[in-house]
Amino acid sequence: MEQQVELLMGNEAMACGLIESGCQVVAAYPGTPSTEILQAVVDRRTTAEEPLHIEWSVNEKVAFEVALAASYTGKRSAAIMKQVGLNVAADPFMRSAYLGVKGGFVTIVADDPGPHSSQNEQDTRLFCLQGRVPVFDPASPAEAKELLPLAFELSEKHEMLTVLRPATRICHSRQNVSHQPVQQLKRSARFEKDPNRWGATPAFLPALHRKLNENLVAFSAEPAVQPRLTRGDGSKARLALVASGIVYGHLVDLLSELDLSNVVDLYQVVMPYPLNSAWIDTMHADYDRVMILEETYPVIEMQLAHGGAFGKQSGDIVKEGELTPDVVHEALARFLDLEAPAPAPANSRGQRPSLCPGCPHRSAFYSIKKTFPKGIFPSDIGCYTLGVNLKVVDTAHCMGACISQGAGFYQAYAQDGEDFPTVVVTIGDSTFFHSGVTALINAVIQKARIIVVILDNATAAMTGGQPVPHLGRTATGEATKAIAIEPLVKASGVEFLECCDPYDNDAFEDALKRADAHIRGPQGGVAVVISRHGCLMEREVVKNQPRYAMEITSDCIGCRRCVEAFECPALSMDEATTMAVLDQDRCIGCGTCIPVCPVHAIKGAIKGTSEGELS
Repeated sequence: MEQQVELLMGNEAMACGLIESGCQVVAAYPGTPSTEILQAVVDRRTTAEEPLHIEWSVNEKVAFEVALAASYTGKRSAAIMKQVGLNVAADPFMRSAYLGVKGGFVTIVADDPGPHSSQNEQDTRLFCLQGRVPVFDPASPAEAKELLPLAFELSEKHEMLTVLRPATRICHSRQNVSHQPVQQLKRSARFEKDPNRWGATPAFLPALHRKLNENLVAFSAEPAVQPRLTRGDGSKARLALVASGIVYGHLVDLLSELDLSNVVDLYQVVMPYPLNSAWIDTMHADYDRVMILEETYPVIEMQLAHGGAFGKQSGDIVKEGELTPDVVHEALARFLDLEAPAPAPANSRGQRPSLCPGCPHRSAFYSIKKTFPKGIFPSDIGCYTLGVNLKVVDTAHCMGACISQGAGFYQAYAQDGEDFPTVVVTIGDSTFFHSGVTALINAVIQKARIIVVILDNATAAMTGGQPVPHLGRTATGEATKAIAIEPLVKASGVEFLECCDPYDNDAFEDALKRADAHIRGPQGGVAVVISRHGCLMEREVVKNQPRYAMEITSDCIGCRRCVEAFECPALSMDEATTMAVLDQDRCIGCGTCIPVCPVHAIKGAIKGTSEGELS
């Protein structure tokens, strides 16, 4: 039978790898660059030979724990997240290294060197070194897919959690990949009770730790995970190149361009942790100098501990950012005493990102800034972080931190005994379910007098529109129980709760003023305002949205408020006439900019509703 080959994005390739490996439970929380993996599993679920459960969990910790329990029954399972999501799942992740698994369990953690869309550049390989969990580092989309069956197999053989760590360039690049027959494991769930292992108390942990150390040695000795050597011609016998992940791919291409492919011994490290001690001894014995290329931290370099290392710890390789082909070329030239490459052109990020035309968050932010010009504005992780452009986001730390930080700001000012500034927290609906509920409860208990604005657009918009708990839809589109936001807020002890459409500026601003009066009243506490208007990227929302024929009249005085305080991509300034200009190709006719103009130069005549397509 002829093998099928398909051009796939890395995330799609990994989804195929999960299905072909016989994985039966897949749980994830969306986050770039990992998001499309689970969606691709959903799209290709009909190719699975056995029942397959797929879910968008409320956060990464829950996703990990769901998949872990499935592994306890003997079935293969996977949890999917981005690198900062592993922080959320850290508690069960670290303990699972000690307790182990039964069915193969792979956690796919997508790293973001750069970073392109994350709050840090943390390296999951270093996290795995700390947690003592084997980690695979694919160099291409095809290899990411090919490593999954091996990761499952070795996970079961050694009863250990394993991690696959693709970086952004692996997740989002495309390559021809070969499909393999889908494995039919024919396993029935069978949980074998063993409280001394699965519920181990501290008395049992030293023995489990000892077993973990033994398993790591055995795992590192597996032939399939040894560094792969491409032997040089002997002309530089005491030099070696060591690389892992996408940087290995860059290095191979570069060596080919420079006609150096078979000059220096080249090792690809497919499993950066744990390294085989015998291989480490070989590197010390056979080579005087070793260049080590890896993103982002010196995980291999630290374990190798080579006196002639040319890497991040030695200061020869940059310690932050991506190791792009230009960076690799410059380092290789210094290591091999080659002619230095021409300087790379300066990197330009182009126009800064902004909220979409018609985004309800823009209207909410505008009203918040207008109502509380001297407020303090903690915010969170989501597309609404772009409120920083509107000067309505002062902090953005990590998922759910905004409510806790808002409470912290209040406590710091309140203890001075003076009138406190209004603290307005903004958090998205998906983020609220992810990590906001516990922070809200804490703020209520600690009597924080803050306003929390929940930006409810009925989707996880930044990551592509995944369903949120109050939408009543699963990852596969099936109807399920909808978990409303309002009862959760009330159950958290909040006494002031109002819901308003931010498109209605006057009503929304009145709600904010009532919330401020509440937090300053004698019985004041946390006030919650839900800003509810669907994301315009959702077809059904757009379909029912009133549309306006918009224009800017000659009454414009060039005050720039519509451009600077509202920042809609459809609005700009004509520097020659010093008047505002409307880009009809970008304008969707939402009309939210109409009340922004102080002289009413922005006008719109309603022209019905859209047909579900953005202009």
